[in-house]
Amino acid sequence: MMLTRFDEMHATPEQVREHYVRYAYWLAQQPEEVMAARREEAEVIFRRVGITFAVYGAKDEDGAGSERLIPFDLIPRIIPAHEWSRMEAGLVQRVTALNRFIHDVYHAQDIIRAGVVPADQILRNAQFRPEMMGVDVPHGVYSHISGVDVVRAPNAQGEGEYYVLEDNLRVPSGVSYMLEDRKMMMRLFPELFSQNRVAPVAHYPDLLLETLRGVSPAHTVEPTVVVLTPGMYNSAYFEHAFLAQQMGVELVEGQDLFVKDNYVYMRTTRGPQRVDVIYRRVDDDFLDPLAFRPDSTLGCAGLLGVYRSCNVTICNAVGTGVADDKSIYPFVPKMIEFYLGEKPILSNVPTFMGRDPDDLKYILAHLKDLVVKEVHGAGGYGMLVGPASTSAEIEQFRQALLANPEGYIAQPTLSLSTCPTYVDSGVAPRHIDLRPFVLSGQQVKLVPGGLTRVALKAGSLVVNSSQGGGTKDTWILEK
Repeated sequence: MMLTRFDEMHATPEQVREHYVRYAYWLAQQPEEVMAARREEAEVIFRRVGITFAVYGAKDEDGAGSERLIPFDLIPRIIPAHEWSRMEAGLVQRVTALNRFIHDVYHAQDIIRAGVVPADQILRNAQFRPEMMGVDVPHGVYSHISGVDVVRAPNAQGEGEYYVLEDNLRVPSGVSYMLEDRKMMMRLFPELFSQNRVAPVAHYPDLLLETLRGVSPAHTVEPTVVVLTPGMYNSAYFEHAFLAQQMGVELVEGQDLFVKDNYVYMRTTRGPQRVDVIYRRVDDDFLDPLAFRPDSTLGCAGLLGVYRSCNVTICNAVGTGVADDKSIYPFVPKMIEFYLGEKPILSNVPTFMGRDPDDLKYILAHLKDLVVKEVHGAGGYGMLVGPASTSAEIEQFRQALLANPEGYIAQPTLSLSTCPTYVDSGVAPRHIDLRPFVLSGQQVKLVPGGLTRVALKAGSLVVNSSQGGGTKDTWILEK
């Protein structure tokens, strides 16, 4: 176990880290009642704007589906420029290699032939799409929008080191909260932004639109981009509508699209309009009832055929999920060496695979010390945090592992770094992670920072909003 805690703000209880000094001085001057009033103001504004998410399976008092406000913390997470530039280089390297891997999987499969990744890890993966074999996508980019979860934990020397916890390459969410958190901080505390050189993030929608237009089919001059949403009952619907509005493009549902003469069209009040790029927030299975799930009403019949003909670009690409499966994650450092000939800049968390007999034996013997995850799990569900679990919960996971060892991985219980957080009792340390958003098109770009998620429950290591987590503004201090 790695349970020594790294504090983002304090080097020692008395010493504030250099990049936090100015902010710490400001915070010490703030009256308690002012901070409480700002917190209340933020909640009122977020509720008015509708910055909520749906919790699947949760019900309110009337038995309806539960919509909840994303808790917002007033105290920013601050990262100095030199740390960010190294992390940025590591993220660009990682996402570039992952895109090379997905292209290879659906073409030559060199990495399988070289024995770097076992064939059945890919070909038997539920997210592998045989329909994509031999299909060329613009610029060889499959994951145009990647959300990479980064955590910081003490390394062997006791220093804080950044690790990649997982790669989200299908339909990563959360960027709208990053943008709204920054707007909120600038509204509540404008003086802080005159005192600190905080790198901007507001240009993300422009970068996103530029990325999407840059991967349109070769024959398009003025590409039409749309955002495809499953609809208003999806947990991330606020984000779908927000991004469409920020980019100035149409938000569409499957019923708004149709295929004719091997092109995709959108129904409008002025008649059909051809669509060139679809930023989809719908999973593969529901995109085309003729190709995948025949009972889906969320997609567009015939879409895959148009896509395979290169007459429309789907972002992220169909079949991208083969690379963000948790059972593929342990191989990413080897991918970086295989495709780029480079050593990984950012380390993985050590990972044990249930499919490996020796690893399985170790996992079963150390369940109380490990974090065990379903390989297809997301949102903090399907997970065991050993040190925080009861004997009954550990036994339940033991049986699940024995029944389906290939369905699980395990990792040491990292003590995620903590950041001062404004909670009911005042300012207290809470565990955090970071999700930067990497945009891949004709170039690989990202805005400085990302979404910092915070576990608001004391001692909790689970930062997911669906599990009671909140968000913070992330400051990258410019030189």
